[in-house]
Amino acid sequence: MNIKRIVVLHGLYMSGFVMQPLCTRLEKTGCEILNLSYNTLAPDRQSIFNQIDTFIAEKPTAFVCHSMGGLVARDYLTHASVQSQHVEKVITLGTPHKGSAIAKHMHDKGFDGLLKNSVEYLLSETNTWPFNARLYSIAGDLPIGLMPLLQKGSRSDGTVLLDETKLKGMAEHKVFHRSHTTLIYSRSVMDYIIDVISRDT
Repeated sequence: MNIKRIVVLHGLYMSGFVMQPLCTRLEKTGCEILNLSYNTLAPDRQSIFNQIDTFIAEKPTAFVCHSMGGLVARDYLTHASVQSQHVEKVITLGTPHKGSAIAKHMHDKGFDGLLKNSVEYLLSETNTWPFNARLYSIAGDLPIGLMPLLQKGSRSDGTVLLDETKLKGMAEHKVFHRSHTTLIYSRSVMDYIIDVISRDT
């Protein structure tokens, strides 16, 4: 296995604590793990990027990110530090790569106070993955949450639309019958992540 280090990024309103079970499983691969907690409502880009740069230290690295964490990873790659060139794979779980319909709904209804600076990530719109690092996008299709009420008949994990998790240029798109939060704790999802990390390409 080429990957030596794994950066783990949590989603909105969460902390590294919720990612700990996944990190425990990832540690069994023999990789070093950075389970990075950050303020999702007021993310300090420079602090986040500096911590990741220091951790990577020119070793082959993968990212494993839940929801908004995948957008933070994209921002990190866009920043294009020397260390970011060593990121080989980005694995996202329920990340709204094309922008979050729920966040847009909250924004349009005047609930920006609940999102604060996270809107810079959640309202960003893109259709492509332009980086050398390969993107493996995991989605859920168990609609437990607000999304079925906002968009009846849509396919989602209850929070993120299935279509929001797809980008041109991604290496793989995998759907599991899980809700947004339970993607983090699913054994089958963990097995898939370990498989992706262990691949030579």
